Amino acid sequence: MVEELLAAGAAAASALVIYTTAAARVVKQYERGVVFRLGRLRPDVRGPGFTMIVPFVDRLRKVNMQIVTMPVPAQDGITRDNVTVRVDAVIYFKVIDASEAVVQVEDYRFAVSQMAQTSLRSIIGKSDLDDLLSNREQLNQGLELMIDSPAVGWGVQIDRVEIKDVSLPETMKRSMSRQAEAERERRARIINADAELQASRKLAEAAAEMSEQPAALQLRLLQTVVAVAAEKNSTLVLPFPVELLRFLERATPGDAVRQPGAEQPPIPGPGASESGQD
Repeated sequence: MVEELLAAGAAAASALVIYTTAAARVVKQYERGVVFRLGRLRPDVRGPGFTMIVPFVDRLRKVNMQIVTMPVPAQDGITRDNVTVRVDAVIYFKVIDASEAVVQVEDYRFAVSQMAQTSLRSIIGKSDLDDLLSNREQLNQGLELMIDSPAVGWGVQIDRVEIKDVSLPETMKRSMSRQAEAERERRARIINADAELQASRKLAEAAAEMSEQPAALQLRLLQTVVAVAAEKNSTLVLPFPVELLRFLERATPGDAVRQPGAEQPPIPGPGASESGQD
């Protein structure tokens, strides 16, 4: 009798171990477990840790709740201003409702990928080339809204969408390069003209100031002569104004300076002697 009880107990323990082994499941921290009992979804979602299901009746499906980084394949399209471009992007999304992600869509990753490609082609057709190159933040927001609208019903939340690269044809690249070069040349000419305008105003002010002091003009001329004379390989031809001679004549002290109107001594001729006799 005791042996029969021991055998029954061993059989019951073995059956319990087998049942526990078949029913035991472990859900990781970043996962959630969705249970189907005879094909019907159970309302309770299993959290991380150890959990039990009914063997051969329940089926546990684990759903990853981490943020997924998915590259969007490059899409060829024509912009609104008729430029052929090739654009690729990257999308960040995560599952916020495990039950919806399992029930509402067959493969939520594939569905999000296809929706991202379609939305990217739509964005290319609605945008100009300048917007794709310089206004990407606004395009990223519009692309995120286009993908997030249907993804909400799948239990998926779109965190962020980024346009990575915009490839242009070689002819368009050369045209843009010429355009940028012309723009830089235009700016250089405007800056040069502005500098000439400012310089002319300063020169006009200097001319007005010198016109009140005639000696200032002569001093400026002498400064120019000094600056030109520093070059050893140049020949300087300097017109000497009469006004400067008069200025130097008035500034010379002593008897060597003759008063205006004074009689100058006669210059002896070739045949005259020093005493004035024949």
